[in-house]
Amino acid sequence: MNSVTVALQQLQLALTDEFADEPGLKCLCVKLPLSDACDPLAWLSCQQVYPHFYWQQRNGDDEVAALGAVRQFSALADAQAFLNAYPQTSSLRIWGLNAFDPAQGCLFLSRLEWRRKGGDAFLWLHLYSETSLRDDARQAAAFLAQILPAKPLLPLHLQCLSERHQPDRDEWHKLIGKASDAIASGELEKVVLARTTDLHFSTPVSAAGFMAASRRVNFNCYHFLLAFDAHSAFLGSSPERLWRRIDSALRTEALAGTVANHVEDHHAWSLGQWLLKDDKNQRENMLVVEDICQRLQENAGLLDVLPPQVVRLRKVQHLRRCIWTELLKADDAVCLEQLQPTAAVAGLPREQAKAFINDFEPFEREWYAGSAGYLSRQQTEFCVALRSAKITNATVRLYAGAGIVEGSDAELEWQEIENKAAGLRTLLTKSAF
Repeated sequence: MNSVTVALQQLQLALTDEFADEPGLKCLCVKLPLSDACDPLAWLSCQQVYPHFYWQQRNGDDEVAALGAVRQFSALADAQAFLNAYPQTSSLRIWGLNAFDPAQGCLFLSRLEWRRKGGDAFLWLHLYSETSLRDDARQAAAFLAQILPAKPLLPLHLQCLSERHQPDRDEWHKLIGKASDAIASGELEKVVLARTTDLHFSTPVSAAGFMAASRRVNFNCYHFLLAFDAHSAFLGSSPERLWRRIDSALRTEALAGTVANHVEDHHAWSLGQWLLKDDKNQRENMLVVEDICQRLQENAGLLDVLPPQVVRLRKVQHLRRCIWTELLKADDAVCLEQLQPTAAVAGLPREQAKAFINDFEPFEREWYAGSAGYLSRQQTEFCVALRSAKITNATVRLYAGAGIVEGSDAELEWQEIENKAAGLRTLLTKSAF
């Protein structure tokens, strides 16, 4: 990435200017030429300063590699309050994750950010200090001196030593039985239950290499990676938008209802047509639509629910209905509270479903089924953190879930989560469709 080297030199030169010996926030920006050899993920993976955050919007137009933190936030509301204190910086973005419990987050304002929008790319350097911008400029110069050149990402070559599911197949059947009883008694309308798969390898797993492998084959997905340090990361390739806000215009969606995909196009199309007509899947999707609309109505104008679509992914196909509206108040903290977790990842009623998950799932969800993305004053976008994995040295934990409603069959739901997990699992073990 020679263009980045030149841009870093320009930023270093800009840091020789005189900065005020007082608190403040300042953004420096240099435009970058784009080339086919310019992979921000490869560049990010070479850096020895953390955190790292990589993001690619599902249409491919928006891509970011954010490095280092000048401010960190444990909740989205705190990040929003920070942005509101600097109204002149409408394009400033704060990146990261919201946990399944949306009150918990890992969000940060990066020191350095490679950002591409369409065919234009820029390198941003952020200065921030509660005491002296002059002092922070010196720290920023030292930070830039540590930046290393990019190297190509190597393919994954891993040897899996063991694999363990939580819950296992028998426990899953018992869990679905408990959920079905709760639904039959009227306690729940729907609950989304998940499984983890822990894969242990003979050598540490490269989070960036894993992300690159997924990006190559999992199309129509958001790709995200937060590396907390050199040994731990959370990443995913998610098909589902939680919300996107541009000024006061909001777009969200209900992605619920699943069938397998197939390599042969006509066979895949036939499966998709079945999905559009299947009562159980349609019911599951409409429960999510109705819940989203109900939650948004107090802070939104007319809610426009678009006709259903079939979203074809690598291993599965989903039913999706987009929901568009205009917010009465453009408040991202309110959007997070209203939308996360949706009925597509928790269930209905929300609090009862969350309690059931907390009581009976044999693991903590942590970042899984939370959200990944960014917020800014001008626009915000978060995807649901699905088709995701937690990496700790040589162990990868995969997550997959299924929506349980009246009429759900435990064995069919097991096959559904097998198909969902395979989108990432096959990249770590044997290569497959």
